[in-house]
Amino acid sequence: MTYHPKSDFIAIMMERGFLADCTDYQGLDEALMSGTRTAYIGYDATAQSLHVGHLLNIMMLRWLQKTGHRPITLMGGGTTKVGDPSFRSDERPLLGPEQIDANIAGMQQVFAKYLDYGDTGAMMLNNAEWLDSLNYLDFLRDIGRHFSVNRMLSFESVKSRLDREQSLSFLEFNYMILQAYDFLELNRRYGCILQMGGSDQWGNIVNGIDLTRRVLDNTIFGLTSPLLTTSDGRKMGKSQGGAIWLNGDMLSPYEFWQFWRNTTDADVGRFLKLYTELPVEECNRLGALEGSEINSAKIILANEVTRLLHGAEAAAAAEATAREVFEKGGVGDDLPTLTLTAAELGDGMSIVQLIVKSGLAKTGKEAKRLITENGARLDDQPLTDAGLMIDAGALSSPIKLSAGKKRHALVQLQD
Repeated sequence: MTYHPKSDFIAIMMERGFLADCTDYQGLDEALMSGTRTAYIGYDATAQSLHVGHLLNIMMLRWLQKTGHRPITLMGGGTTKVGDPSFRSDERPLLGPEQIDANIAGMQQVFAKYLDYGDTGAMMLNNAEWLDSLNYLDFLRDIGRHFSVNRMLSFESVKSRLDREQSLSFLEFNYMILQAYDFLELNRRYGCILQMGGSDQWGNIVNGIDLTRRVLDNTIFGLTSPLLTTSDGRKMGKSQGGAIWLNGDMLSPYEFWQFWRNTTDADVGRFLKLYTELPVEECNRLGALEGSEINSAKIILANEVTRLLHGAEAAAAAEATAREVFEKGGVGDDLPTLTLTAAELGDGMSIVQLIVKSGLAKTGKEAKRLITENGARLDDQPLTDAGLMIDAGALSSPIKLSAGKKRHALVQLQD
């Protein structure tokens, strides 16, 4: 990891497009320049993997460490039991302790790819450490008295829910108090002076700053990143197939690479600055390419992002597979693969079932529509018969299924 001067962090955040807002730009910049500082981002354990929507903030932590400071990845083992109501239309399903622990274990695999953990490096903490042991009456008396319900109701994340006359449980309403308490505890225990997060977390961050000032009389800061949408209006990290997971066992390196390769032309320059470490000048140059030349920039984007997460070898293999699939009409050796046992296949399985099982469609109805609209191919040949059955003979060698021009999967029979 190449390190930069401590004074670079705010400049990098601004130059590369990470900054939405900050509670005190000058004060934070001066604090960061005066020595090694600690900052954190919190992650609730609601799934077994982080997804591309988290990647922008992970890159912020990486830049923080590259500029000589100490990042904390705070795992929400405690707050996940409550659920963040921010900009949700309904209450999150409550998870049990075993599922939360399993989710945290899956998320930890990703952070280790981007941050250097060690005796003086990044820290991974769990807020269950202090939240699980709270005494309710003591907490109400010592912490709850510093919160105004009137002010909490004015935060957009809560106000939008109430304006739509959608229920907000007392359990969820407590979430912002617990998150504020996290900041207080991290400042008291580790000298943490900065909380970062998406712009939807602004109210929660400000609450933590106010609470720490009232209880400890310490000056701390908040910094938010924009909530990204793609140029065509989609929420970043979502695709037709669902979330773009960062764990390799939930989404293959090839599929991850392909997501970035399919970036729209208008987003290439912006994504290069946010999700890679290429110099800004190079990001701007690549983003300004037009016509067929922009495709080379998309390949660089896909390679750089995949290299950070899965390694240089996986990025190179993904690019090689893509070239074989799209330029030579082959099957490659890193495509998503559905392997069926003889028992699963039985006397045969319909092509519609195979399209669904291979992940190219979510439902049988969607698969049939794909075939009807001439969007499906079998071994690069148009697939027109939704009633086609595939038996063991047809799978004597792997078959290639395609949905459109860019999504492919292999189906094979287990030896």
